[in-house]
Amino acid sequence: MAPRARPLVLPNIEALRPYVPGKPVEELERELGISGAIKLASNENAAGSSPRALAALAHLPPLAEYPDGSCFHLRRALAAHVGVTPEEVFTGGGSNEIIDLLVRTFCAPGDDEVLAYQPSFVCYELAPKAHGCRLVQVPLDERSYAYDPEALLSAVTPRTRILFLSNPNNPTGSWMSRAALEHLASKLPPDVILCVDEAYCEFASDRAYPDACELRPLREHMVVLRTFSKVYGLAALRCGYGIMSPRLVNYLDRVRLPFNVSVPAQVAAMAALQDGEHVRRSAFVNAEGLAQVEAGLDRLGIKHFPTQANFVFVDLERDGRLVYEALLRKGVITRPIGGPRHMRITIGTREQNDRLLGALGEVLGRP
Repeated sequence: MAPRARPLVLPNIEALRPYVPGKPVEELERELGISGAIKLASNENAAGSSPRALAALAHLPPLAEYPDGSCFHLRRALAAHVGVTPEEVFTGGGSNEIIDLLVRTFCAPGDDEVLAYQPSFVCYELAPKAHGCRLVQVPLDERSYAYDPEALLSAVTPRTRILFLSNPNNPTGSWMSRAALEHLASKLPPDVILCVDEAYCEFASDRAYPDACELRPLREHMVVLRTFSKVYGLAALRCGYGIMSPRLVNYLDRVRLPFNVSVPAQVAAMAALQDGEHVRRSAFVNAEGLAQVEAGLDRLGIKHFPTQANFVFVDLERDGRLVYEALLRKGVITRPIGGPRHMRITIGTREQNDRLLGALGEVLGRP
């Protein structure tokens, strides 16, 4: 029998490009034969990991046993922390897994649409494309990168199934005020799932910045995502959670893979929730570092945009990739992202920030 002429993968998979994370320090040092490189590329916590989480990891249960597949204790700890019922909590292997599960569970391949700003978190793009759904992106204003809820609402069609809103936004740092988010939540058609991704919420300091969980009564189909990767400093363990209606949790539980949150992740996350001192210290270190970096960027004449996160988005007014590569040769890892002239810079320690600003000045000829 002659072989059938059939492609190995579907066209939507063929068109995907693998996600490329920020370059690891070890990789850069190995490539250039240098030492002492710093990484300000992946929005990791400059204050490090929660000490309580690290202490808890020293007393893990037997690793030969599978984890609690329902995350019974973690979900109850999260429910108490947020002020909801355990039935309203869904846990996943980082927010990324939950984003993918939302698209996989609630969007049919073909005409169903996922709506998001552009530029925004790359997983809002990867998930619908991987599952054969249509991605509709609303461009941010290139002068201010400010959020405009009306622009999102005008892009909604009868085929829109999920709207992803990163608040604050990755990579621009933009955020939506409580009034604007209330408007969006109340005007969005009721059958659309509004997913507010609050990965960086603990770093936000503006009084107008909202707690999206408080707005959940405005609509049944609303999801609030949070993570242990950022302010708690547990990115290596991959643990995130979503607050949503029990009905949505039930559907996601049907689709997720068994044992999707590891034992170390569950143990560390429960301990980190009790580490309020680390959260406060992380926010303080970030606020000081952000002021330091923004003042340095002003001295260098580099345009930057308002942010409520632990990174700053800059317009270099030249090829951002070339600046990124020049910084690599100085042992400083950043992230060219969001546009051809743009770069996202994670806020580091005072010493790291000084080194970044010095290297930037040298690369741009502005000592």
